Amino acid sequence: MQRLVKSLVAGWLAVLVLAQAAVLVFVWWIFIRTPHGQVLDASVLRASGMGRAQADGLVTVVLDAVSLASLVVATAVVAFIALVRRRLRLALVATVLVAGANLTCQVLKDYVIDRPDLGIAGTDIGAPNSMPSGHVTVAASIAVAAMLVLPPRLRGLAAILGAVYTALTGIATLSAGWHRPSDALAALLIVGIWAAAAGYLLVLGQRHEPVREPSNPHHRTVAGLALVGGAFLVVAVLAIGLADRGGLTPPVDLSRGQLAGAYVGGVSGVAGATCLALALVLSTLHRVVPDLDRPGLVETLVENLRAPATPSSGAASPAVAASSTAETATNQEN
Repeated sequence: MQRLVKSLVAGWLAVLVLAQAAVLVFVWWIFIRTPHGQVLDASVLRASGMGRAQADGLVTVVLDAVSLASLVVATAVVAFIALVRRRLRLALVATVLVAGANLTCQVLKDYVIDRPDLGIAGTDIGAPNSMPSGHVTVAASIAVAAMLVLPPRLRGLAAILGAVYTALTGIATLSAGWHRPSDALAALLIVGIWAAAAGYLLVLGQRHEPVREPSNPHHRTVAGLALVGGAFLVVAVLAIGLADRGGLTPPVDLSRGQLAGAYVGGVSGVAGATCLALALVLSTLHRVVPDLDRPGLVETLVENLRAPATPSSGAASPAVAASSTAETATNQEN
C-alpha cells in the first residue's frame, strides 16, 4: 500500500512540474508578448506610487532584508536544521532547491526573456526586462526550504509565516516600482517547479530510509491558505475588471480611480498567488518528508547524556540490592 501511495505522490509531483512550467510559459506570453497584457502590467507599475506613499518605511525595510548575504545565511540555516535532524539528503535537496530556483530566475531574466516594443505609450518601452522577480524568488524559495526541513509540528506555522513574508516582498517590489505583478507570479511558479522537483527526488529516496506512516498533514492550514488565496484572487479579478474598461487604453491615460483599481488588483493577485503556491507545497509535504523510524540527533544526544545515570548490567541498583539482602535474611531465618 505504501508503495502505491509513493507512486501516486511521485506522479502528482511530476504533473505539478509540467503544469507549472506550462503556466509559466502562459504568463510570459500573456504579459510580455501581448498588448493587453503589457497594458495591465504597466498600469499597476504606474500606480505603484500610491502604495509607496502609504507605506514607504515598510517597503524599504522589506526590500532591504532581501540580499545575497541574507540568501546565503538563510540557506546555511536551512541546511543546518536538516543536518541536526539527521536528514542529509533533505539538507542537500533543500540547498539545491534554493540555489536552483534563484539561478533559474537570473538566467531567465538576463538571458532568455525580453520585453518587446509593442508601440503602446506608457508601458516602459526600453526598460530592462524585470521578469521574473529576484526578490520574490529569494523569499519564496527560503520559505519553501524552511517548510521542508522543519519538524512536522512547525510546518503549518512556517507556511503561514512564509506566505506573509513572500507576499509582503512581492507587494513591496510593486510599491517600489521595481516589478510588475507578472514578475512576482513568474517567480512563484519557478519556485513551485523546483519545489515539486525536489519533492519528487525526496519521494524516490524514501525506499532507502526507515519511513514511518506520515502524520500531521495540516489540512486546516492548507484549507485556510487556499481560501485566503482564493479570496484575494477574486478581489484581484474584480479590481482589475473595474480598472480595465476594455480596449488598449495606455496607462498614461488612466484616471486616478482606474489606477487605484489596477494597484489593488495587482497587490491582491500577488497575495493570492502566494497563498495558493505555499498551500500547494504544504498539501503534500507530509508525504514528501515523512517522519523517519529512528531518533533524531537531538534525541540521541539527550539519550547519551542520560546514559551514565542508568545502572550498568554489571552493577545492581539499590532497589535490587535491598531485595537481594532481604531474600538472603529470609533464607537464613528459614
